[in-house]
Amino acid sequence: MSSSFSLPVGWAQIPLEEVVDIRDDLREPINASKREQRQGPYPYYGATGQVGWIDDYLIDGEYVLLGEDGAPFFDASKAKAYIVRGKGWVNNHAHVLIGLGGVLSNRYLLHALNRVDYRGFANGTTRLKLTQAAMRKIPLLLAPPGEQERIVAKTEEIFSDLDAGVAALERAKANLIRYRAAVLRAAVEGKLTAEWRMKHPDVEPASKLLEHILAERRRKWEQAEDSRYAATGKAPPKNWRERYEEPIPPDVCDLPELPKGWCWTTLDSLMLSLGSGTATTATSAPTSRKVLRSSAVRQGNVDLEDYRFLPEDAAQNSDPYLQAGDILITRLSGSLEYVGNCAIVPDIGDSHIEFPDRIFRGRSSSAISKEYLQHCFCDSGLRRPLERKAKSTAGHQRISLSDLRSFCLPLPPRPEQLEIANEVGQYLAVADRVKAYLEQGRRRSTSLRQAILKHAFDGKLVPQDPNDEPVSRLIERIKAERVNTEPKKVRTPGRRSTAKDTP
Repeated sequence: MSSSFSLPVGWAQIPLEEVVDIRDDLREPINASKREQRQGPYPYYGATGQVGWIDDYLIDGEYVLLGEDGAPFFDASKAKAYIVRGKGWVNNHAHVLIGLGGVLSNRYLLHALNRVDYRGFANGTTRLKLTQAAMRKIPLLLAPPGEQERIVAKTEEIFSDLDAGVAALERAKANLIRYRAAVLRAAVEGKLTAEWRMKHPDVEPASKLLEHILAERRRKWEQAEDSRYAATGKAPPKNWRERYEEPIPPDVCDLPELPKGWCWTTLDSLMLSLGSGTATTATSAPTSRKVLRSSAVRQGNVDLEDYRFLPEDAAQNSDPYLQAGDILITRLSGSLEYVGNCAIVPDIGDSHIEFPDRIFRGRSSSAISKEYLQHCFCDSGLRRPLERKAKSTAGHQRISLSDLRSFCLPLPPRPEQLEIANEVGQYLAVADRVKAYLEQGRRRSTSLRQAILKHAFDGKLVPQDPNDEPVSRLIERIKAERVNTEPKKVRTPGRRSTAKDTP
């Protein structure tokens, strides 16, 4: 608390321990495996809220729970305390508090604890902890009981309005997700460019485009093989061109009909090269070799600043460096939604960044719109067969190179691909602006919540009543109130568990 802070008239600043009953005797940890065997109707509470259910209860009434460890003590935008009512069970990650009757209401205590600056009280390196000894010394700004009621009523009225606004923002965000999905679906089904096709009936069909791409694909392979043999100084073996692997054809049996001029194909047919990167362990220790992390690739975006380093002597692929225009596709991730994410490498300048074996890199024919390919990977309908092929290994979902090569996608004529990319880009740009606006609204709501609490505990949120009894007169009665309201602390013998909690 700032030394320059002036208490409102009739208020007092009092150590927490003098105005609350600390009922940490009413908590008991039950580890996860035992809780699994004791599922029941009663909520099981932890540091920041309910973390499960259990078959018995230790508390029955209204309590304020304040995190002991694991709570976001130094994040002003997040709650550290919450209120519970009725029967329940509290583990050892939350302190159990009750405001002294006639002196401090639980609802006022709740808001006061969420306004407290916990620096100097909560400590720790990897996990912050608020010990009971430190908690007892927290200075609480105490208003007269009448003013407490007015503060709580006004605060919760405003919070209710903010909650309604946040709920509306969340609904808008959900609608925005559906909007993006609908745009992508319309794009890959040809509905987005239906009017464009009517105006351009003479465009060369995609089947002809595919023939050109397949011819280019074979020509590039032959040039690469010819260069490889030339580098060894040896003549290529007889019939070496027959070793060319034809691309995987699409299985069209279960695929829907496409618009006129479109055709089904596979990613393998459109790629001049496709493979994974360096298979070695990266490190955070700087070296001259940067390697992109798999987390750098998300749908439609590559974060070139998300990289680690390779040992100087680590093995290297023959073509290890990323180039602008490369198509990156994630091979494995801890979550299925991130497997098969696709993005295009932006202008990389003179940087030399390698890519790991967790990412596939493709280089497509120049006759294909890379943006259109990216949109195909973003469409949930086209992605679904790829996701079904993903296999789970050691907590990771992964797809194989053959899974990716056989990925089926609809191919429009090139001019229509460009039109689709342009149309989708405009629609999604609008969606991005709306999303930014919604996120700004959410941040503003959080800031307003903190501002309301500040005003409340600066004594500026509600008018003061000169008829309210000053807290100074209550202080003399606090000890007597504590004696009169001290609950009996009776526990069932042998009830306490010694197991550490694992919420």
